[in-house]
Amino acid sequence: MTAIADIMQTAPVIPVIVVDEVEHAVPLARALVAGGLRVLEVTLRTPAALDAIRAMKQVDGAIVGAGTVTNQQELADAIDAGSEFIVSPGLTEPLGKAAIREGIPFLPGIANAGDIMRGLDLGLTHFKFFPAMAAGGLPALKALAAPFGQCRFCPTGGITLENAPDWLAFDPVLCVGGSWVAPRGVVDEAEVEKVARQAAALGS
Repeated sequence: MTAIADIMQTAPVIPVIVVDEVEHAVPLARALVAGGLRVLEVTLRTPAALDAIRAMKQVDGAIVGAGTVTNQQELADAIDAGSEFIVSPGLTEPLGKAAIREGIPFLPGIANAGDIMRGLDLGLTHFKFFPAMAAGGLPALKALAAPFGQCRFCPTGGITLENAPDWLAFDPVLCVGGSWVAPRGVVDEAEVEKVARQAAALGS
């Protein structure tokens, strides 16, 4: 099994994807992977999400996971759909224990020191800082990361092509989550691939 740390270091940006129509899933995944963004977080925010995960798994090179997982039933559904990793907006003990029990790479959301400590109690060290901009931006994460040197982060929420380099320059940040690379609706593959390439280049 791939560790969450390895998944986070595959590319500097993890696309945060909302799929409304299953037929959009494969063209979007194909374009993102072609542009160098192989890790795809499909949020469970639409009825099409689980089928989109199943479809995207067929795209060569794609590492497909589920985001916006908030409880054990959604975790089970996401795993059943073939998710290779799980992202949640927050961290509860039942969800954390269930993800660990399933042995699936898990990236839970945190916004404060208490969240991080709850994660550490469960043996977790890699977290999504969410909602990144609304929770105080980079200064907040720097203050939060200081007492927790063993932790690594993926800021998500309000991240853009313009501000991503500032976040990525902070050592404890392994990658950022961004919706700007994965527009909703009908996919212009050439355009998505171009935007993905720009995002992938942030890591160099």
